[in-house]
Amino acid sequence: MKFAKEVRVGNIIMVDGKPFIVLRSDVNGSSRTGFTYKWKMKNLLTNSPLENVFRGDDKFDVVVLDKKPVTYSYFADPLFVFMDEEYNQYEIEEENMGDAIKYLKDGMECEAVFYDGKAISVELPTTIARKIVYSEPAVKGNTSGNVLKEAKIENAIEANSTTVQVPLFVDQGDTIEIDTRTNEYKRIVRD
Repeated sequence: MKFAKEVRVGNIIMVDGKPFIVLRSDVNGSSRTGFTYKWKMKNLLTNSPLENVFRGDDKFDVVVLDKKPVTYSYFADPLFVFMDEEYNQYEIEEENMGDAIKYLKDGMECEAVFYDGKAISVELPTTIARKIVYSEPAVKGNTSGNVLKEAKIENAIEANSTTVQVPLFVDQGDTIEIDTRTNEYKRIVRD
């Protein structure tokens, strides 16, 4: 059993005896008044959506799922296709991908998550390296403090590309390391 405050996006929880994947979590409140968690979830058996609000001290059974290393192959709208080392293909619906869509790249290794023999989502490595495909040049004189700028990173599907806040010294063409849990810049990767 886990408290609501310990449940993360991508976790599978049991709600009224049915397995749900948490697709989005919004936190409201303060430490004085207590936190509430508004979750957007999807039933793994029926694919029906559910939105609900829980208190931080509500308890849930978290389902431990099978995982298998896979490689991203291609996008067959609306399915993302992954392949394991035995060349078995697994299709995962776009709505189950969550934030993983932002970082997918052809040939990328990740882990497929299975429930009842069906691939339902993927888990990315904690950190990945991506090339910056667009970034504004640094403005001279804008160097006081910890100044950041937006940088667009490479992605397999242009429509799902994302931006990361990076320091001013990072330029277009640089390869950076990103924390996939927080979408934060970690460092420049040197060859």
